[in-house]
Amino acid sequence: MTAYDELMAFTRDSCALGEVAGRLGWDQETMMPRGAAEQRAEEMSAMSAMLHARRTDPRVGTWLSQAEAHGAVEAAQLRLIQRSYDRAVKIPETLARDIAGETSRGQGIWAEARANDDVAAFLPALKRIIALQREKAACLAESEGPDALYDALLLDYEPGTTSAQITAMFDALRPGLVSLRERIMAAPRPEGLSGHFDETQQMAMSEQIAQAFGYDMTRGRVDKSVHPFSSGSGTDVRITTRTDPSDPFNCLYSTIHEVGHAAYEQGIDAAYALTPLGAGVSMGVHESQSRIYENQLGRSVPFTGWLFGQLRDRFGDIGIETPEAFGRAVNTLRKGYIRTEADEVQYNLHVMLRYDLERALIGGTLEVEDLEDAWNTRFEADFGYKVDKPSNGVLQDVHWSFGLFGYFPTYTLGNVYAGCLNVAMRKAVPDLDADLAQGDPSKALAWLRENIQQHGGLYEPVDLITRATGAAPDVAPLLSYLEDKFTALYDL
Repeated sequence: MTAYDELMAFTRDSCALGEVAGRLGWDQETMMPRGAAEQRAEEMSAMSAMLHARRTDPRVGTWLSQAEAHGAVEAAQLRLIQRSYDRAVKIPETLARDIAGETSRGQGIWAEARANDDVAAFLPALKRIIALQREKAACLAESEGPDALYDALLLDYEPGTTSAQITAMFDALRPGLVSLRERIMAAPRPEGLSGHFDETQQMAMSEQIAQAFGYDMTRGRVDKSVHPFSSGSGTDVRITTRTDPSDPFNCLYSTIHEVGHAAYEQGIDAAYALTPLGAGVSMGVHESQSRIYENQLGRSVPFTGWLFGQLRDRFGDIGIETPEAFGRAVNTLRKGYIRTEADEVQYNLHVMLRYDLERALIGGTLEVEDLEDAWNTRFEADFGYKVDKPSNGVLQDVHWSFGLFGYFPTYTLGNVYAGCLNVAMRKAVPDLDADLAQGDPSKALAWLRENIQQHGGLYEPVDLITRATGAAPDVAPLLSYLEDKFTALYDL
């Protein structure tokens, strides 16, 4: 075997073990008994230590120095393994183990604190998690300055991007979003759904919608969790959603969103399975898939016209009489607290709030004890009304309990990518609206699979989007899409 062959065989086993660790996380969020939390933390800690030992094995460095790439695929494999190795060797095994254990415990503590609206119960765990993340960032930081620690963590989710670039993007987006929101909020309010929507029927419909959006149920499954998510790669990619008997949109659009993530993983070239190329290239690109599935396709007026008939067939009277009114209901702007339930216009404002707060937490300019007040103050300034309870405020998202600092800005980055992809996709599929009106997004899904999903980690994120669209990522297509869509919906 060549050095490349030995390296890839070793890496394949590491990737397989990483998938096992991911399955433990999926189980913890869906089916694990509450009493197993402490033991699961030990299991996750042990798995993390083993994976860290493999990722820092000196043989990996030797193989990398000796391996020769033949072709673009092998070169990309080596590039990603080298990046992972260079970062992993900077982190002590004890730190990797501590992070895995604390975040596993933190998830359970967060879930209980959220259920009880008890911020104080979560803050000690969060403080430990942030301290560990700052320690990790200090090991990885390659520069100095106020955002050096945060940038070091951001690279785990969006390689090649800095907080300075994200801040500039957010500054370019915010004025247009705020202006559009103000004009929409001044327009007459559309009618909303009414009635009782059986949760078992919602789950059945969610599976129907998932398959319509290309989710292969022979290689996946749909379950329920407190916070919807997608997990896995290759031939085992699972999603979760949640239900509310008064609001089927929460279930259906959470499902479509997570299917976007899952379809990306299922769509990657099978030859890349259990290798660094066998997963989405970045969380920003991942979010571009979930957001374009959910919004540009799932919330489009043609598709909501089809969905209107499906809901009436399944649930009877839903309090709305026409497809046009239903489309406005799906795309209603209203006061609300929850990011995952936010409309397309206000969603990114939720992300910007979290981005600024977590930068301050990692940078050391915001203490954990002051986080709730900082959140509530910022929320009122951005949205114009007060947070009513912690589960609608600082406790609503699971991410910080997982230690996912640097993740939040990729949601808006994904929206920007989706805006660019939507323009290119519609040029390639000019009859897309006619298909969506029949509940058929297959041509759009095929275009996304060909231009984005099949490549996995082959290209760097910005290069991938540029190849697919013919231009570098820019905020203008997203702002133009939102302006056109909501001006028509609200007759502005």
